[in-house]
Amino acid sequence: MTELGRKLGPIVWQFAPTKRFDAADFEAFLKLLPREAGGIALRHVLDVRHETFRCAAYLDLARRHGMATVFTDSDDYPSFADVTGGFVYVRTMRTEASLPQGCTPQALDQIAACARMWCDGGEPAELPRVEVPLPAQPPRDVFLFFISGAKERAPAAAMAVLDRLAA
Repeated sequence: MTELGRKLGPIVWQFAPTKRFDAADFEAFLKLLPREAGGIALRHVLDVRHETFRCAAYLDLARRHGMATVFTDSDDYPSFADVTGGFVYVRTMRTEASLPQGCTPQALDQIAACARMWCDGGEPAELPRVEVPLPAQPPRDVFLFFISGAKERAPAAAMAVLDRLAA
């Protein structure tokens, strides 16, 4: 994977929906993750899918290890937008086939506004979370994906958000 060099993005560790949060077990896993490989800094993101991860103990553990947590905008998995790493990783899973751009214009506006706020170091207060938003942080990268839902509309949704961010 280091062949990608500077193009290497975050490495996603997706956990089964049955994987419950156990602080000691999870910390042992996090300690195994390399911080760099072949002279390239690695960025890890944790896609936790069990409600037991919606707790301050998990957030503290992820932050201590510098691991981002996927914000999964979905009704099927725990959805919390607490920032735990130096970047933000979002999976929006709500596109609809009946909408030409996959989402309503209002939803696309909100997604773009959240992405801009995260990028500027803030945290959108209106999103579900475990804790109150952190104070403003330095600017950070935001990785935003449209996945699941009506997948055929994901490219149109992504382009619509990019258009809003460019405006």
